[in-house]
Amino acid sequence: MQKFNVEAAVGIFLIAGFLSFAYIAIKMGDIGFIGGDNYPIQAVFTNVSGLKPGAQVEMAGVAVGKVDEIKINPDTYQAVVKMMVKKGIKIQDDSIASVKTAGIIGDKYIKISPGASDVILEQNSVIRDTESALDLEELVSKYIFEKK
Repeated sequence: MQKFNVEAAVGIFLIAGFLSFAYIAIKMGDIGFIGGDNYPIQAVFTNVSGLKPGAQVEMAGVAVGKVDEIKINPDTYQAVVKMMVKKGIKIQDDSIASVKTAGIIGDKYIKISPGASDVILEQNSVIRDTESALDLEELVSKYIFEKK
């Protein structure tokens, strides 16, 4: 009987350890479960140079979501960015989505500038007004090669 109690205690200890590890991995990795407290919206850009899935979506400097998927529209050759925004965050239909850089050479993220409209975007709506990423290489080459 004593041997069974020791084995049961070790098993419970191992299960608790694995559950603790899984909880910490989920919290540290900031992994959200499908169907969580987020809703999808989209924005169409001419250039998203350097933006990656998992990038922050911010309003007023506060993280309100993440970039979920980036794909190209084969008809218009524009980038379609799908974002998952926290429920409770209301985004007006005249808001502006911009691709910004954190710092001088930091990661890219989406900044949403709120609008003044009374109409709120719903799930899978598209933000119409966008500002694409600033391509630093293009600006430098333009300055160097056009200077005479």
